[in-house]
Amino acid sequence: MTDVTQIADRYIAVWNETDADRRKVLLQAGWAEGASYIDPMAAVEGHEQIGELIGAVHARFPGFRFALDGRVDGYGDHVRFSWTLGPQHEADMIKGTDFAVIENGRLKSVTGFLDKVPAGA
Repeated sequence: MTDVTQIADRYIAVWNETDADRRKVLLQAGWAEGASYIDPMAAVEGHEQIGELIGAVHARFPGFRFALDGRVDGYGDHVRFSWTLGPQHEADMIKGTDFAVIENGRLKSVTGFLDKVPAGA
């Protein structure tokens, strides 16, 4: 059985990685080859596109960090967790909840929902 907290921790680590080469290594380790990510603002597939999306988030919100928010939940090959994104002094400026499907211990697909987004973000 997959440790859902470990999956979520690895997911957050990828989103927090600012170095593209290190992020690529994390993506290869934690995401299936043809993995997909979709949220209200983006839909991408594969390590390269996911990595580029994460890089774009860092460019848009320099210095912001993701953190898990609450308990990670999962059953079978499904995982659900919430997160926050913001600068250190305002860590929960943006909040979301993601639902993921796991395949062989790696993320196969992630569907993200934005729960709190300030105007202009």
